[in-house]
Amino acid sequence: MVSNGARELKYPKIFLSNVEITRKRNLIWGRKWRSLDIKMAAGILSVHVLALFAPFTFTWGAFWIAFSGYFLTGILGITLCYHRLLAHHSLKLPKWLEYTFAYFGVQAMQRDPIYWVSIHRYHHQYVESEKDPHTPTFGFWFSHMGWLFDSGFIMEKYQERKNVEDLKNQAFYRFIKRTYVWHILGLAVLVYACGGFPYLVWIMGVRITWVYHITFLVNSACHIWGKRAWNTDDLSKNNWWVAIVSFGEGWHNNHHAFEYSARHGLEWWQIDPCWYMIYFLKSIGLASNVKLPTEAHKIKKSFTSASKFR
Repeated sequence: MVSNGARELKYPKIFLSNVEITRKRNLIWGRKWRSLDIKMAAGILSVHVLALFAPFTFTWGAFWIAFSGYFLTGILGITLCYHRLLAHHSLKLPKWLEYTFAYFGVQAMQRDPIYWVSIHRYHHQYVESEKDPHTPTFGFWFSHMGWLFDSGFIMEKYQERKNVEDLKNQAFYRFIKRTYVWHILGLAVLVYACGGFPYLVWIMGVRITWVYHITFLVNSACHIWGKRAWNTDDLSKNNWWVAIVSFGEGWHNNHHAFEYSARHGLEWWQIDPCWYMIYFLKSIGLASNVKLPTEAHKIKKSFTSASKFR
């Protein structure tokens, strides 16, 4: 309670959580929509509209190819390559394999590796602060996907993105950044040519929409609902149901405690398919420099250790 008798400021909480919405950002109305925002919104809306045709275009062939694409773009592209390898250097792969997996990530339609990795590194650097790209302190929908349509917010917070020089120095990633949209359109044309509208719906609509919201849930739900196992200065939570659909990314409090770790499901019962893939690649000699948290680091991040020094 404030000593001068003024009322203590109270903020609304996100449904079924203790996360308070302490900041305000207009998602739709009352702000400037830049051309990039309109393009982004149109692209994301288009795949959602395509997905609505799924019940009317179902075939087993389209379903299984879309499911395979979910695996390739989800676990190998976004989770393993974009996130654990490129953003956090949790492991190393031969360049031919790294670039292959990165190209799978491109086909998840979540922007090019340079952009994705830059935003994610800023998220960890400024987590839950005014400069966090997608903190839920702006509200659930902003953290889930609203920030994607607000390039002004990104430009306002990060006028010069200099945290991805390691990727900018590689010709492959510069090429992908310049030609990104053509790779998406090229796949769409190929899919339509091979299977017509049903394949387009399931592979470019259902698959991308599904992988979108899995990734978005890691940004939103895993900072709102779940349990905390480690003493971190953020809202990150371990969320088992997000972990199941996101190949282990839902063990998010584990990740924020040990950002460098290639393994997110640190307990034997914490299902982490991406870690199983990394372990397999390591066992056949394709993955190296695989990083894991030490016992000393775990003790340092434990709540028990933190309470001793209060």
